[in-house]
Amino acid sequence: MKTADISPQLTAAARDDLRAGWGWFIALGVVLLVLGGIAFANILLATVVSVYYVGILMLLGGIAQIVQAFRAEGWARLPWLVGGLIYGVAGVATFVNPLLASAALTLVLAFSLIVAGILRIVFGVQIRPQSGWGWVVAAGVVTLLAGLVIVAGWPVNSLFILGLILAIDLIFQGWAVLALGLALRR
Repeated sequence: MKTADISPQLTAAARDDLRAGWGWFIALGVVLLVLGGIAFANILLATVVSVYYVGILMLLGGIAQIVQAFRAEGWARLPWLVGGLIYGVAGVATFVNPLLASAALTLVLAFSLIVAGILRIVFGVQIRPQSGWGWVVAAGVVTLLAGLVIVAGWPVNSLFILGLILAIDLIFQGWAVLALGLALRR
């Protein structure tokens, strides 16, 4: 849907609703910035926290699949049960050995970045006549290089990569939400 397709009354109403809560955006931005600073102050702890977060999600996903296995009938139970058990075991493993889990997650992240970078480069080259194709290729190269740098430093960097990414994300989100709140205040 293009912006021109949206009713001006709808966008004005949404803008007014956002404007009414500008203080909450500023408060949220400050909280995210503080959390990002805390994460930067102790990158290893931030890595462990992010691993535990993934572990909780895997454990909850495993429980949900096991519940679904008991609701299913016949052979349909088996895939739900096996999938749930695998998720559950992986979730528990993150709590038993968070450093090993961080190494595995860091490697998954690195390979994901490598694949995403290659795909962006290919896409950028395919759209070459279009304006801005170079930016797509450049973004792909940066993403690819980030993945390769992580692989080159693995497993040692798995102690801090996830925490560093969490800290950077919290700070960028904090600044963005704070800027939005300040802009809405005007």
